[in-house]
Amino acid sequence: MSEPPARPLPRQASLERLRRFEIRPNRELGQNFLIDSNILDVIGRAAALDAEDVVLEVGGGLGVLSEYLAARTRHLHVVEIDRRLQPALEDALAPFPEAELHIGDAVKLDLSTLAPAPTKVVANLPYGVAATVLLKSIAELPGATTWVAMVQREVGERLAAGPGGKAYGATSVIAQLSCEVRVLRRVARTVFHPEPNVDSALVQLTRRAPSPPGALISLVHAAFAHRRKALPGSLALAAGASPDLRERARDALETLGHPRDARAERLSPGDFARLGELLGHERLEALQPGGTTTTRGGRR
Repeated sequence: MSEPPARPLPRQASLERLRRFEIRPNRELGQNFLIDSNILDVIGRAAALDAEDVVLEVGGGLGVLSEYLAARTRHLHVVEIDRRLQPALEDALAPFPEAELHIGDAVKLDLSTLAPAPTKVVANLPYGVAATVLLKSIAELPGATTWVAMVQREVGERLAAGPGGKAYGATSVIAQLSCEVRVLRRVARTVFHPEPNVDSALVQLTRRAPSPPGALISLVHAAFAHRRKALPGSLALAAGASPDLRERARDALETLGHPRDARAERLSPGDFARLGELLGHERLEALQPGGTTTTRGGRR
């Protein structure tokens, strides 16, 4: 389906709104606003936007990406945590009656309540919550098929990493159990204002399976909780681990063709799915590996 006509965007729309609405980037939120409209078409092509799409954007910022998306989709949900940006976002979305602004924290928002339900997630994600938001949206938006997001380069590499490397971890496994993950390109710091101190990357996730069950996610987190230890030892240290879990895990690794003392980084996402089956749902449900804290650094 062809895209509907869209109004042209000024190259420096964010800078114009910064001046007009007297907004200063919030250092505590790590705000670095997208200012180069040329990157929008790159994002749009990667997302394969269609006039029937329902899109979720997290971190609307000053609305440059928001108005681009709203002009090309059936419905747009924009989530923004900073209330100071509400006037600028309302200005950007005013021509689009099917665009909906949600002021709140995407990490706490129940994404499954959004109506109509998003079919795609397209966002310039705040750095500190990027991986959290992506994994949360995979779990809470079962009808979503595509994610295209600007993230910190290291986060993108972690999401797409394969077994054996330093970047490969729980985030990699959980994302890849549901999606094919690709780092599409690095993004220059000059497309943001103020320029961030880290490099960015555009990542694409394409769903190929439902989100993994909670018991399997607990297994993955527990397996990587102590990276220097063998996987069975790391599992045994998790709160709620059964007395026989270490030995069961050793036997399961052997069944999968791995050494009995293999580390978690050796196993592919598919291996983890099979490991979960061998260890049993009830045994894994009791695991409480503990969560990780999330910082609020980011950019919009």
